[in-house]
Parts: sequence; structure tokens; C-alpha cells
Amino acid sequence: MLNAKDFELLAAKGINEKQIEEQLACFKKGFPFLEIAASASVEKGIMVIKQEDQATYMEAWDAYLAKNKKIVKFVPASGAASRMFKNLYEFLSAGYNEPSNSFEQKFFGEINKFAFYDALNAVCLANEKKDIPALMKEGKYKAIVSNLLEKQGLNYGQLPKGLLLFHSYPGKVRAAMEEHLAEGAMYAKNNAGEVNIHFTVSPEHKALFEKLVTNKKREYEEKFSVKYDVSFSVQKPNTDTIAADMDNNPFRDKDGNLLFRPGGHGALIENLNDIDADVVFIKNIDNVVPDSFKCSTVIWKKVLAGVLVTLQEKIYYYLHLIETGKYSHQQVEEMIHFLQDDLCIKNPEMKLLEDAELVLYIKSKLLRPLRVCGMVKNVGEPGGGPFLARNPDGTVSLQVLESSQIDMNDPAKKAMFEKGTHFNPVDLVCAVKNYKGEKYNLPDYVDKNTGFISYKSKDGRELKALELPGLWNGAMSDWNTVFVEVPIETFNPVKTVNDLLRREHQ
Repeated sequence: MLNAKDFELLAAKGINEKQIEEQLACFKKGFPFLEIAASASVEKGIMVIKQEDQATYMEAWDAYLAKNKKIVKFVPASGAASRMFKNLYEFLSAGYNEPSNSFEQKFFGEINKFAFYDALNAVCLANEKKDIPALMKEGKYKAIVSNLLEKQGLNYGQLPKGLLLFHSYPGKVRAAMEEHLAEGAMYAKNNAGEVNIHFTVSPEHKALFEKLVTNKKREYEEKFSVKYDVSFSVQKPNTDTIAADMDNNPFRDKDGNLLFRPGGHGALIENLNDIDADVVFIKNIDNVVPDSFKCSTVIWKKVLAGVLVTLQEKIYYYLHLIETGKYSHQQVEEMIHFLQDDLCIKNPEMKLLEDAELVLYIKSKLLRPLRVCGMVKNVGEPGGGPFLARNPDGTVSLQVLESSQIDMNDPAKKAMFEKGTHFNPVDLVCAVKNYKGEKYNLPDYVDKNTGFISYKSKDGRELKALELPGLWNGAMSDWNTVFVEVPIETFNPVKTVNDLLRREHQ
């Protein structure tokens, strides 16, 4: 099946033949749906923190920061912004020349409110010899969009979101990436004033990100009295997955070469695993707001982190007790209640375990990475979110699931999904070291049965693409997970360019 040229390609990517065989087998057998026991809710599985308790958790986080632990803000930032401009691309190819639908009318009606307005106006003057108002007066709306999206202008259609100008301030503008620098200084600064931020970027944009940091780092260090350590990584070539044809054989391009595709954001578990940190915050690149709206975000980031380190302290205490062997029956009971009540881990077989087996079971469940995930109340159609799912070992635990992982043909499962009260805004705080200070090897905790097959095309031919278990889904399946309700104002993603016109981005 594989030839000498194929093996050269595999060697260059760091992929072995066994991986190819496993991936092709996935195309043949597909991925099983996950067994869900219920959607998580405030009654079962989602913590609601009262206002009077928020300060306690924030103080716990501040106390942890005072220990000069290594804190890292991890921001997936490799995606191109092309989807953000889908409506404008449609306008460019439309048979009409003036804004006709509500999206187009809003974009042009409020164009001067975008942080990139001045930069766009400058390229319009350079390329069209006219400013934006003059072009609009002449009905040359498409020229404006071309200068925004295409290479001869700002090239926003091909740049990643992190490099786009998102917000305006008096006398200046900020790119999305800069907002993460500002945000990191507000909740992830240790006592030494250090702020560590890591961006995963695509290889072709890495130099542009590095240039932006070089130009802006000093400004933010002076503004927030911090010292930044900003680092970058790219998705590893060995996490690419082989494409298959419709018969589940390796897909070859018109030159006969094997086709590999990026494995999706689940591949970033490898990048996360390379980071030396005690606690890692994970947040998407486009979920940022200007400083005037950051208060709620900062409070809740500190609350989530406070919950994390409070739980971690208990876990470490129990693991030390187990290691010494000096624990009472009452303390074992306490550990069981902690597993069931705080970590929402249920095991129907627990009553059958002998005392020694029970302690080993508790240890096995406590000795794993820990994450606290913010969850937002549903405000529209339910999407991917928090569930209680059955694990291969027979236990039930909290998981973040996407709709594609649930069997919607099963009326009971569909009902559970539709009853979901919360969704996942990708707001995670993670503890990745054990009670001895040793880093967990994160790929060991991935559920490989939670990948996804999608259908694409290449050179006019259909193909199957394999996505690895998602970073906050199957890639963290065997982590201990806690869900905390966070307010909707902490979630302000920019999915379309017009989202930048919302009050929270102005």
C-alpha cells in the first residue's frame, strides 16, 4: 500500500506506519457515540458560586500566585479569519454592487466604528486614490471590501484573528492578541510580576505574531508593571492525519502523493503537554473585550482558578494520606464523598470493592490532571456543552461533548441534549502536575475513540478527513473535571466581522 516515497514523507513528518494503519481503521469502523447519562445542570454537575463566596475563591487564587508558581495563559490562535468574513466574500461574488441584506447594510452603515477603519481608509487612498466615504458615495462598495480582504489591501481574509485590529482606544487601536497580553496581566501575574503567555500559531504567520510582540511588548509591560514571557508553537507535523478516499484507502493527490491534513484543535494537546507550568488558562483568541469591559472576565477567571487550587489542595492532601498509609475509615469515606460530590464521579461497582481495592481505586481517580471549566447558560439553540458521560471503565464523570458525539437518532439521548441548560465557551483553568510536582503526560489521558470524520474535497474529488479528539473534548476525557457557571458577559466571541460592532467590543 505504501511506497518508498510515502515512507520518506512519513519520516519527514515523524509519523509511523502503525499510526497510518490505526487512522485508516478509524475510517472503516467510524467512531462510537458516547454514552451519556444526563446533561449537566445546576442541580447535578454545575457549581453555582454565590456572590459572597466569590471573594473566598479569588483570595485562594491570590494566595496561590504569591507562591510564585508558573502560570501560563494558553491561546489557540492558528485559525485564519476567513470564516469571519464569509458574508463579505458572498457580497464580493454577488450579482449586485450595493449592500442589499441586513448584514451588508450594517457593515457599511457603521463602518467607521471598526478599529481597522483608519488602516482600511489608508489602503483605499493608496490603491483607489479615494477615501471610504468617497468610494461609498460612488457606489464602489466592493472596492472597499476588496481592500479589506485581499492581498493588495489589509489581507484580512488570509490573516489569523489574533493579528486583526479588534478594539479602539483613545489615540490607538489593539489587535486581538494584544488584548490577551492585557488580560494576562490582570489575573495571571505572579508575585515576581511575571506573565507567561503561549500562542499556538500557523507556521506561515509565526513571524507576524513575533513582530507584533516585539513592537508592543514594552508598552504593555510599562502599562501593567509586568514582565512578559511570550512564546509560540505550531501544530506538530506528526499530529497530521491521513486523508482517505470514499473506499477508505489512502487518498492520493493528482501527483500520486499521500494527502495529510491538520488533525484539528485536538492536536494541540501535544503543544499543551510541552509547556512547563503548574496552572494553565485556556481561552480562544477571539473571546476578548476592551479594558472597560474586562472587569467581569478578570473576576471570573480568578474565581475559576480559585476553585481549581482549592480542589487541588484537597486532592494533594488525600494522595499524601494514601501514600503514608495512615488514614482512618472516616477519611476514606470522606474521599469517596469528595469523588462523588465535588468531582461528580460515580461508580456503581464501588460497593463491591474490598478496602484495599477501594483505596487503589480512589488513588487512580485522584491521580490525574484537573480542569475547571466555565459554563454559560444557553441563550439560543443548545450547542456543545457539559454532560455526565459513561466511561469505558463503567464510571460516570463530567465531560464536554459536541453534538456529533451524541446519537441523535436515539430519542432519549436527543432529549438529554436538547434539555442542556448550558454551553461550553472554552473557558478552562487546568492543573497539570501531581502532588509530587511531576508533570502529567497529557496524551495518556486522551480517549482515542472520540475523534470525528468529516467530508472534504481536493482537486474536485471527495475525501474523508480525520479529526483528532478535540482539545477540550476527548483530548481531556480522562481528566478530573469540574463545571462552574459563569455569566454570559464573560463570553464575547467574534464569529463574524459585525460582532465587532456589538457594545462589548466598542
